[in-house]
Amino acid sequence: MARVKRGTTKARHRRSVLKLAKGYRFGRRSKEKQAKEAIRHAGVHAFNHRRRKKADFRRLFTVRLNAAVRNFDINYSTFINALKKKEIALDRKVLSQIADEHPETFERIVNQIKA
Repeated sequence: MARVKRGTTKARHRRSVLKLAKGYRFGRRSKEKQAKEAIRHAGVHAFNHRRRKKADFRRLFTVRLNAAVRNFDINYSTFINALKKKEIALDRKVLSQIADEHPETFERIVNQIKA
């Protein structure tokens, strides 16, 4: 069987790993083993934070809605409960956008709930 030399393959792999670790600090940007580990950890964090981002935004929508409905002498929980009872199917994201960009429309929604 013929001998296989892996110099070019190995170099290409090392280059690709170090390219992914560009901008990292200390040995993690220049040493292949440390770079691989750093990239693996970065991938885990990126995956988890993509999930966390959804919760963070939901929290932001809640805070915005609470601030908006306080102008109408209601609190957030009462507002959401009234929405469910009146069967108005708008999610928190849409309601928060309406409150921010179209206050007159939001006021009509609140008045509809109060009545």
